Amino acid sequence: MIGKKGEDLNEHAASSVKAGATQVVSPLQELDTQALAERIARLAIQAKGLDVKVLRVLELVNYTDWFIVVSGRSDRHVKAIREHIQDALRESGVRPLSVEGTEHNQWVLLDYGNLVVHVFYEPVREFYELERLWQDAPRLEIREDEGPAAA
Repeated sequence: MIGKKGEDLNEHAASSVKAGATQVVSPLQELDTQALAERIARLAIQAKGLDVKVLRVLELVNYTDWFIVVSGRSDRHVKAIREHIQDALRESGVRPLSVEGTEHNQWVLLDYGNLVVHVFYEPVREFYELERLWQDAPRLEIREDEGPAAA
């Protein structure tokens, strides 16, 4: 499968695997990116994440297709949201390419390649106003009453 910059995503995932290690699975290998974005948003809602937004940034940036933005009420809540998302996706064999911000849990970033999840502590999200920077991005409506995220 070829990515936006011509890299072979399957080769990238395979090259990051060491003998005997769990394989890092590119989201494109297993799931459509929109379906994965919806699933991550529902997982954030399950973890009581606040103000969950799904932004399609495909036409605006060249490094990802989707931003999922969610807030937590405290640094512990931010950590719980991140862990819930990671644990649920890991069960499906989907692992992030990188995770940043876990030391302070004020702004945690989960990079799944074509999806980037931003989990903010509420005041930090208000300060950076990430959605305002991406106000031209179409938003995917995620309803809380659509049931749990599929495992």
